[in-house]
Amino acid sequence: MQARSGALHCFLLDCSASMRNDGNLALAKGLLLSLMEEAYQRRDHVALLCFAGEVVELRLPPRRASAWNDDWIAPIAAGGGTPLSLGVQRADQLLARSAAHRRWLWLLTDGRSSESPARPEAADIACVVDFEAARVPLHRAQQLAQRWQARYLAAERTA
Repeated sequence: MQARSGALHCFLLDCSASMRNDGNLALAKGLLLSLMEEAYQRRDHVALLCFAGEVVELRLPPRRASAWNDDWIAPIAAGGGTPLSLGVQRADQLLARSAAHRRWLWLLTDGRSSESPARPEAADIACVVDFEAARVPLHRAQQLAQRWQARYLAAERTA
């Protein structure tokens, strides 16, 4: 039996075309860097999955967090649809394989998807960070967080 390590923070980043709007992807990348810096300070493990179009890409396999800079995150671009269910399924699989004591799922999205996936069973703690900035908000990320009984955070915007 494998010994359980500290925490794994699995970040699931929405890179769909709608995340280009209002600087949402840039804002999400900044928050992602901050969250990874916190994980580094706690000596936790991190993983990053990006989803867009019809693809979910493992950009950073689970590993101990290290000091980050903008160089590795800058090439992440937005485009295509929002395969939310596929992204959540891949995150659930990744978390299920982890020996971490606490498995966190951080979904960073604007909620511009009609899909409503089930809460990943392998996530001990789920957080939905909402980047929606539409004139007529749909509140889908907030609704998803409520269905998942997850922590909900609205992304802070500076003017």
